[in-house]
Amino acid sequence: MGRAFEFRKERKFKRWNKMSKVFTRLGKEIVMAVKVGGPDPDNNAKLRTVIQNAKGASMPKDRIEAAIARASNKDEKDYEEVVYEGYGPHGIAVIVETSTDNINRTVANVRHFFSKAGGSLGTSGSVSFMFEHKAVFRFPKGDWDLEELELELIDFGLSDIDENEGEIFIYTEFEDFGNMQKALEDKGIEVTNADFQRFPMSTKELTEEQEEDIHKMIERMEEDDDVNNVYHNMA
Repeated sequence: MGRAFEFRKERKFKRWNKMSKVFTRLGKEIVMAVKVGGPDPDNNAKLRTVIQNAKGASMPKDRIEAAIARASNKDEKDYEEVVYEGYGPHGIAVIVETSTDNINRTVANVRHFFSKAGGSLGTSGSVSFMFEHKAVFRFPKGDWDLEELELELIDFGLSDIDENEGEIFIYTEFEDFGNMQKALEDKGIEVTNADFQRFPMSTKELTEEQEEDIHKMIERMEEDDDVNNVYHNMA
């Protein structure tokens, strides 16, 4: 069928694999939220947020319900959120967020990813000070006016507001997540995604060849089922 067909097929498989990984991560988040706060989203703000994110990612309803039911089973494994820090090749700072039921397996894999790329796994706090930890809320713009919304939300921890492709992005400090979540709910705003992200306070320029080394390492990390997010300070 030709190289064009093979290329399209490869891209489709990559997209399917990425979607499957997103659903796996969201399933873990649902399990962790239920185990901490119970299976009722009306009384569990964390679970309510994860369900919103799952719907925003087009996760099927039956998979969401199955994850909640699975988490309610006392025999279901527990997941722990662990953050790893280190340096990739060419001195690039890297943070790897994971959720795992086997820390020994996960740390061994993450250490291998670093060393295989010519980098090294560091200790806690070795690079996190180079990043800002922010809460980010995303929802459709609709009829909202950015300036008006900014004034209304600044008392709830708003640090920045932006619009892109018909969506509004709200940024707050890590510790203001709960205040902003409640403020948006009280305004009747249906958030399609709410999560935490890390933003480098400064970035480092690399050559194209050096950038490729970083991208290869990150790609290997992101293929690991225990890895949720990878952040770096490459420009």
